[in-house]
Amino acid sequence: MEKRKQGSSEEEKWVHDASVDYKGRVPHRASTGVWKASLFVITVMEFSERISHFGISSNLITYLTKVIHEDLKTATKNVNYWAGTTALMPLIGGFVADAYTGQFHMVLFSSLVLFMGFSMLTMSQLIPSLKPCNNKICHRPTKIHEVVFFLAIYCISLGTGGHKPSLESFGADQFDDDHLEERMKKMSFFNWWSFTVFFALLFGTTVIVYVQDFVSWGVAYLILSILMALSTIAFYLGKPFYRYRRPGRNPFMPILQVLIAAIRKRNLSFPLNPALLYEVPKSDKSQGRLLSHTSRLRFLDKAAIVEGEYVEQNHNPWRLATVTRVEETKLILNVVPIWLTSLIVGVCVSLGYTLFVKQAAAMNLNISDGFKIPPASMTSFSAFGTLISITIYDKIIVPILRKITGNERGISILKRIGIGLTFSVILMVASALVEAKRLRIVGGESGQRTLSVVWLIPQYLILGIGNSFSLVGLQEYFYDQVPDSMRSLGMALYLSVIGVGNFLASFLIIIVDHVTGKTSKSWIGKDINSSRLDRFYLMLAVINALDLCVFQFLAKRYTYKTVQRSAMETNGCKNNEVETMP
Repeated sequence: MEKRKQGSSEEEKWVHDASVDYKGRVPHRASTGVWKASLFVITVMEFSERISHFGISSNLITYLTKVIHEDLKTATKNVNYWAGTTALMPLIGGFVADAYTGQFHMVLFSSLVLFMGFSMLTMSQLIPSLKPCNNKICHRPTKIHEVVFFLAIYCISLGTGGHKPSLESFGADQFDDDHLEERMKKMSFFNWWSFTVFFALLFGTTVIVYVQDFVSWGVAYLILSILMALSTIAFYLGKPFYRYRRPGRNPFMPILQVLIAAIRKRNLSFPLNPALLYEVPKSDKSQGRLLSHTSRLRFLDKAAIVEGEYVEQNHNPWRLATVTRVEETKLILNVVPIWLTSLIVGVCVSLGYTLFVKQAAAMNLNISDGFKIPPASMTSFSAFGTLISITIYDKIIVPILRKITGNERGISILKRIGIGLTFSVILMVASALVEAKRLRIVGGESGQRTLSVVWLIPQYLILGIGNSFSLVGLQEYFYDQVPDSMRSLGMALYLSVIGVGNFLASFLIIIVDHVTGKTSKSWIGKDINSSRLDRFYLMLAVINALDLCVFQFLAKRYTYKTVQRSAMETNGCKNNEVETMP
């Protein structure tokens, strides 16, 4: 972390402090153009990776059903398994980045793995011996193609595991949390980062999907491979200008030490004054920013009780922990129930790439004379809804809310997530109504008369608006409310919400199919017209509503991370002010 030096020349204003986090490569803040260029390159890197990801994920169910000829249930489960694995791999990548490699090197390595995966996809379409079929009419692809295809997409999962959490936390780390102006800019960072992601979704589900459906799968994968290669080169060339957070030791070790210390001293009495609990001097930056004591989970405070006469040389972290370490442990334990209640967001997101796409494929895709929209391109309306709502929220709503609430963010992070969960309930109800109407029109005529795909636009827009609250809010939450040393892992926890949500969606499909198949016609049939997705969506609406109630209960009792700041660090705030991170 870089610090301001009072009374220094402009060239010396930003210097590296070896006792803090950052190995600073930006020598001074006067070079604003260089700093902005660094952020631009990082954002372009994310844009390229997300185009590639959405170019595959949004149309994967189409590939599995039309090229590999899987039935609806098998294809849906395979998409969810892949998407779930892709979103869970960041838990490993984020841990390795925080503990050992650092974000920059993890992003670079993961980019090479991603490029290898996209190259394998390209070869599976362009090399004759690896193509799906040896002739134009094919009812079953060759075994070698299936092996190479699935190997390639899971290679992409591995690359995404290191790339996604590291790059986002690396971008956020370019802002100095201890400088007021930069901290205010950082409030908008996740909004505009998500704007970039969903713009990539819009591009990937229109241009890339169109190329896949009407030109060639091989050409589409070749475009994605070239994009990945160019963005990786640009990212590497920016190496001298980034800020870096030095990787530390295993981030879980201090948490384990706090738990052991608290258990060892379980019979001790709490001191009357929390100020008597052990903490390092504020001038000692060896453990980064200091956190203020909170009254939640008081049992853990026993880990910071000083026994007898404290001797620095004999400090045993398994026997005595600082208040900051105790508070960091509390943060992790408080994240767990929020993570659990957020999983339903991942379930709803997964529907946009699976069942919603199959709904679109069974509808009239003619938007106008001579123009037929690819089913997977309907996801672009979700991206459009997110882009519009993020812009309105950041530029209009937040400034107004700041004046009303006095909160730097406008509203608290958990309130933002709660609004997103409310939209999830509305989404499921709207989806059920549209699907019921589609089934009534199809009737017993084998799909001769079909509902226009335009009817799906409202549910995609609702999904997009909900994502601008829930997904962006979850990104902020898991970056901000975890210990500073675990920020890459925090972003991995956010991604795991989507990953576990995909697995939960598959689990729900299996359970619903098993239960409803015994009593009557299964809600999840072999094709979309023999299914009763309207009932499935109504069931999800009820689950979402119950989950929202539990989330609101937790949010009202949640205590946010508190960071001790000095006057210099807040650039004008009161001396020794304790700032609550809402």
